[in-house]
Amino acid sequence: MGSTATAALLLLLLAAVPAVFAVTFKVGDTSGWTSGIDYTTWVTGKTFRVGDTLEFIYGPSHSVSVVDKAGYDGCDSSGATQSFADGNTKINLKTVGTMHFLCPSSGHCLGGMKLAVPVLAAASSPATPSSPPSPPLSPRSPPKTGSPLPSASPPANGTPESDESLTPPPSPLTPTLSPSPPNAASKGVMSYGIIGAAMILMYGVTA
Repeated sequence: MGSTATAALLLLLLAAVPAVFAVTFKVGDTSGWTSGIDYTTWVTGKTFRVGDTLEFIYGPSHSVSVVDKAGYDGCDSSGATQSFADGNTKINLKTVGTMHFLCPSSGHCLGGMKLAVPVLAAASSPATPSSPPSPPLSPRSPPKTGSPLPSASPPANGTPESDESLTPPPSPLTPTLSPSPPNAASKGVMSYGIIGAAMILMYGVTA
């Protein structure tokens, strides 16, 4: 079961993702580039894209010429933009559009040895979705203009407090200690002391 599920998943991925690798097409398949082949039928059902390669394999009696549509239709290679005779020619498909090829050997093109290949744009790999940026943190919204400010809760008895009641009472001042005035008893003791001192002085004078 595990191998079956893995194979099914692989097939699903291959079907979902477009091919991004270049393909090399051997013209004429096993027959190659030769006379007696219907290359119009050979092209049918194939998809050619920019980046793919056409491989022409042929004998010494053949060659390959790249021509325009007029040269293709008239089997005329006089205006060929490229010509090859190496027996194993690889031509890269570089632009979108139809490319035309023929064998310039006498009578070969008229015998069907010509090829028109429609070239499509290269398949692009699916773009990897980027993770969305995290939303910026919204600043705390200020209070709306005109909205009432929160008021102090009323006292329990229901009587609104005055401004003075909301003001904390001043801290008590530390009393300043001042010397207490002499009481009457100390005044009397001082008076008797002064009288006694005066009497002693008077006695000393008269003696």
